[in-house]
Amino acid sequence: MRIALGLMLLMPGMAMADVIVATSRVTAVTIYPQGAEVTRQVSFSAPAGAHEVLVMDIPGTVEPGLMRVTSPDVALGAFALRTDRLPPRDDASSPQWIAAEDAVKVARVALHGAQGRVAGIKAEIEAQEAQIGFLTAVKVNDGAATAEGVSAMSQMIGTEVLTARMAALAAGAQLPGAEEAVVEAEEALARAEAALEALSQRAEDYQALSVAVTVAGTGTGAEGHLTVTHYVYDATWTPVYDMALDRKAGKLAVSRGVLVSQAGGEDWMGVDLTLSTAQPGEQAEPYELYPWLRRIEDPVPIDEMARMADGEGGMAEPMVAAEAMPVTSAVAGFQGDTVIYHYPEAVDLASGVEDLRLKLDELNFAPKVVAMAVPLHDKTAFVVATMTNESAEILLPGQAYLYRDGALTGMAEMEALAPGAKTDLGFGAIEGIRLRRDMPERAEGDRGIITTSTQIEEKWVLEVENLTGEAWPVRVMDLVPYSEQEELEITYEADPPVSEENVDGKRGILAWDFDLAPGETKEIMMESLISWPEGKVLQ
Repeated sequence: MRIALGLMLLMPGMAMADVIVATSRVTAVTIYPQGAEVTRQVSFSAPAGAHEVLVMDIPGTVEPGLMRVTSPDVALGAFALRTDRLPPRDDASSPQWIAAEDAVKVARVALHGAQGRVAGIKAEIEAQEAQIGFLTAVKVNDGAATAEGVSAMSQMIGTEVLTARMAALAAGAQLPGAEEAVVEAEEALARAEAALEALSQRAEDYQALSVAVTVAGTGTGAEGHLTVTHYVYDATWTPVYDMALDRKAGKLAVSRGVLVSQAGGEDWMGVDLTLSTAQPGEQAEPYELYPWLRRIEDPVPIDEMARMADGEGGMAEPMVAAEAMPVTSAVAGFQGDTVIYHYPEAVDLASGVEDLRLKLDELNFAPKVVAMAVPLHDKTAFVVATMTNESAEILLPGQAYLYRDGALTGMAEMEALAPGAKTDLGFGAIEGIRLRRDMPERAEGDRGIITTSTQIEEKWVLEVENLTGEAWPVRVMDLVPYSEQEELEITYEADPPVSEENVDGKRGILAWDFDLAPGETKEIMMESLISWPEGKVLQ
């Protein structure tokens, strides 16, 4: 048996015949608020029988425990991720990648040529300047030379200096053009490198997926396919909204989009993208409750408690339950059925790209718009639109950019809005609607307040002035204190009477609703009286 096995291992190619090296292609991605499920397709050719398919381009960020492999045409055995003892990876690139690399090489050659041309011109100028320097330094020996010789030598030096100077000037005239060619070559190289960088690249930090497969039949070759799904943590998406209020048309256009980011270690090019509100990495089951044991004991005498406080008698025995009572704090979050958005077009999402914005759709609503006035805190009124979600689906929480009549007026955090639910959105100040809250003078000399040992009487005036050229529906908000004690009595009077008390269930919050014409001023008179028994202190 050992001899037979040894002979099999010595046969050329036998040991590696069952290992099929393959690559994969990312075809679909489902991104969650944190993390993403990636679907890859693998194709290979193999004869009938058992083989090992080695997929060589799995990113190193993949979570092994969440990987799944299926196949429509081959039987699957065990599979595992490998990081060592891997065969060399075939780095054959796509035609686009090869063309981009060739363009970079050509641009580099052109840049070197342009730089060489500049260097040659500068060298020629330096050589001519050196020759000029040498010729001008030559001195004629008057004692040994005749007049004719001196004249001939001077003429020769002058001619040579002139020739060298003309050559240096001619070379210098070519320098600006040569230097401009260098700049253009550098820009061309930068463009070529950027184009190469923009192309999809495989993960540098990779591992291999080893899958045992069995191909049925007796043929010498057959096509096999694998579908690999795995999970990566470094991916996220969040909703984003552009909310455009057109007051004259009475319309609020809500343009919905998403911001998508991923850093999974490889580019996702031309993938089928799905966005899901499911949170597979978060709590998936309700919290478990534990029994809570209560007990009573004899009270500890005051003197003994004092000794314990002074450090005498050792540490007091703590009162604890038989099992620790878990402390659970409420955390706000979105509850309900999972919402899924399938993007209708193939998407390119490179690794490391942050906040790729994708447009979803646009919804139109008919909001109720008022000039909201809070004179207690503000000097101007604000445009507030009350929007009811009249669509059939929930609006997810996200960042909202607010536009009023075409101008950006602010940003807001959009909370989840179920179908039929309402929300108030602020669209900026109305500088032409001015607000005041004054306390008039009293005969006693105090301004707006009379205080005794058992009473506080206050009086104030709210004023809203419309300096704009249009009428506005106005909602004025103010407050009076409230009491939950029978002994503490609080009453108030308002002229005109309030339109709504305890707005949104908030005790003591008052509202007045009215229309304010251009140039009109509206005043609201307020008085409140707080009374309590003698000997009590108002808090």
